[in-house]
Amino acid sequence: MGSVVVSYKLFPIDITVDFNELRKKIEGCLPEFASIYGFGEEPIAFGLNVLIAHIKIPEDKSGVLDELEKKFEEISEISQVQPVMVRRTSR
Repeated sequence: MGSVVVSYKLFPIDITVDFNELRKKIEGCLPEFASIYGFGEEPIAFGLNVLIAHIKIPEDKSGVLDELEKKFEEISEISQVQPVMVRRTSR
């Protein structure tokens, strides 16, 4: 069985959000079958960066993408969640 990596752009509520704390909250809200595949940051405007979260999930799970988005939207430091890419991985 393969896996799928889903990439999300997570927009913070403002430039003072601590991305290290945000990463911990994201890791803590994941379902037990999902795991962090990696994080990245991308500057978007005037000192504001977005956190890019790459989440690995089994490809046979259904409804997971909506579940992940809802969990991310519940984190108070996140103002917007934008799915960027879904791809299969062999790892």
